[in-house]
Amino acid sequence: MDLSSENVIAVLGPVDETLVADILATGASVRDLAEAWAWVNADEALMNEGRKLPTGKVAELVDLLEIDDESP
Repeated sequence: MDLSSENVIAVLGPVDETLVADILATGASVRDLAEAWAWVNADEALMNEGRKLPTGKVAELVDLLEIDDESP
């Protein structure tokens, strides 16, 4: 499924419009975003499950979400 602004907000909650635009620019899917969100919020648990570190679009989204999380 193609990602839309509404999908981003549904997964992340209220976020900055710039972040939404950056996420949409990746060409990622809703599934990619949901997986990236899980990695940002529970990376230790996912690694303990034996999951491999994210790559591709998911890794790109993780980077964007982590940068946003660090913003004041």
